Order: sequence, then structure tokens, then C-alpha cells
Amino acid sequence: MSYVYETKNMLFRRLGPSGLRVPVFSLGAWLTYGETVVGDPVKEIIKTALEHGINMFDTAEGYASGKAEIEMGRVFKELDLKRSDLVITTKIFWGGKGPNDMGLSRKHIIEGTKKCLERLQLDYVDVIFAHRPDHSVPMEEIVRAFNFVIDQGWAFYWATSEWSAQEIEEAFHVASKLGLIAPIAEQCQHHMFHRERPEKEYAPLYRKYSIGTTVYSGLARGLLTGKYNNGIPQDSRYAVHADFFKQRLAELHSPEGQQQIEKVKVLTELAEKELGCSVQHLALAWLAKNPNTSTVILGASKPEQVVDNLKALDVIPKLTPEIMEKIEKILDNKPSPYPSYGRPALDPFGRVEPMFA
Repeated sequence: MSYVYETKNMLFRRLGPSGLRVPVFSLGAWLTYGETVVGDPVKEIIKTALEHGINMFDTAEGYASGKAEIEMGRVFKELDLKRSDLVITTKIFWGGKGPNDMGLSRKHIIEGTKKCLERLQLDYVDVIFAHRPDHSVPMEEIVRAFNFVIDQGWAFYWATSEWSAQEIEEAFHVASKLGLIAPIAEQCQHHMFHRERPEKEYAPLYRKYSIGTTVYSGLARGLLTGKYNNGIPQDSRYAVHADFFKQRLAELHSPEGQQQIEKVKVLTELAEKELGCSVQHLALAWLAKNPNTSTVILGASKPEQVVDNLKALDVIPKLTPEIMEKIEKILDNKPSPYPSYGRPALDPFGRVEPMFA
């Protein structure tokens, strides 16, 4: 019997220029499933996500060396979910230690995709991401390989993750030249303290190609929850994965890191007094309000964390222009506008604005 769930107040958006509808909040497997969370707890988290309107799940071949895909695939199978109700995404790049088990060669993209589907126990994924750029492989080979994957029915769309704007632009040029499918989205880090790339570097891509972002680390790996305001809790990601976050821990104790913590304290006061929410709900809602954000990927090691994070849905409509301006004054890090190089700006319909009023 299929597991039945009902959507509760979830917002859905198109993923970039595609017709694919995705929830504004989705669930990711990074640093959790197959590592610190295995077995029935994974099932309970995914069931809770489904019950609250999340139907998009993100993983990668490199997460827990493939174990994350195995865990998620097992749960999807056990719940006997209707495939058309789900949006499943995975990523290709880090598949193993062999010379052809990683990167974006045609060989690895094709073989890696097939291995991902085996671990997930699926016939296809909705979107397959190039987990990082690969400068050792010609862009034409990469674009052709992902199009082959789509032609085989193993994925409906392809996308990029942490590619530069120049690399994404090149992929679009190659796809246009060859009459092939271009990427529809970019999975990037985006939060209140990391804004330059998603808000400035990608600005021309949003306007020209309407790509969307699937955002990760929306809470700055926990910093925007306020949990690090007075030190490093023993059960936090920074403590559990201390080696992995060694550089980030050093940054946290730097003058800039301490300045960020002070800003979190001020944001906490704003959230609690003016919006009646926590600072983490404010941070997630702030991301979701961005029109270029297709979905914010949540991380959760417990079902209650999913439910708590989704309280951000109630905060989105409270982010008035006045509140957004107060947030900008606190952050004081808004990226400068993308340079126009002397060209007149385009209005939203692509028309050139008059140079003289």
C-alpha cells in the first residue's frame, strides 16, 4: 500500500526556466544520511518531510561514499511512494578513487549516473547535477554527456553546482551551438554571510537564462541558528565533524567570525521582537524570499528539525521592504551591482531603457 501524505501550506516554484515544480524548502542528505543517521531514523525524517509538503530530496554519489543514496533509495522503496509525486536529485563528480571514477568525463558521467540509479533503486532522477566544474574535460564533452543521460531517460534535466558564471555561460553557448539541452539550475552556497556569488556573479545569468538556485548551507552551517554565539556545542556539526570544518572553525574564531556572531545576536533581537520568530527562521525565510531561489535545501538529523525549520514559511510574508532594509543595515554586506560596462540597463522585458529622460 502506497504511503499517503498531504501537502501542508508548502509553496512551490518552477526550477529555473523549466516546467518542473519544486517546493521552496527541500531536504538534503549531506553529512547526515549514511553517516551520522542510518536505518529507521532516515525513514522517519523523510516521512515527516513528506507529511509537511516537502517532496524534493537531494543527494550525491559522493555523500557518505554512496551510502546516502542507498539509505534514501531504501526508504523510497519501503514507503512505496508514487514516483511522480517525488522530485529526486543527485550529483556526479566524486564517485571513487580510480582515475575515471571522478570528474566529468563522458565515461564517468554515464557510468556514475547508472551507479547512482542502482543505489537509489530508481529508473531515473529528476535532475542530475555536475557537482563541481571539471577544467580537465572539454565543455562540449560535458554537455553532450549530460544530454546523453537525458536522452536515455535516466534524468529529465541537468544542472551545475558551484560553477562560476563564466563556466555556466560556456555551457549555455555550447548547448545553443549544438542544439542541446542547457543546465536549468545552479546548486550554490547562499546565506546572509555568503552573498557575492549567488547575488552578484550570477546576476547576468538570472536575467539572461532565468536559471534558478537550489541553495545549500542556508544557515551558514549552523551559525545563523545562534548556537555558536557562546562557543561550540558538543553535538553541533562543527564538533562532530571537527576535521572537516577545521578551516571554518578557525574562521569562526577570527575577528571577522566574531563580527558575524555579533550580527547574529542583533538579528536574533530583530527576529524575536519584530517578527515573533527565531533567527534561523528569519535566515531561511530571507533566502526563500529571493526570487532567484528555487528551493532552499534543509539538513535534518531528526524529524522535529524538519518541522521546526518549516516555521520559516510563516515568516516569508512578514518580510516587508522595511524589515528587509533593517536586515541589510545589520548585515552591511550587500554586494555591489553587477557592472554594466557602460551599456544601458535592460528592463524586465529585455528592452533597453532610454539613456536620457
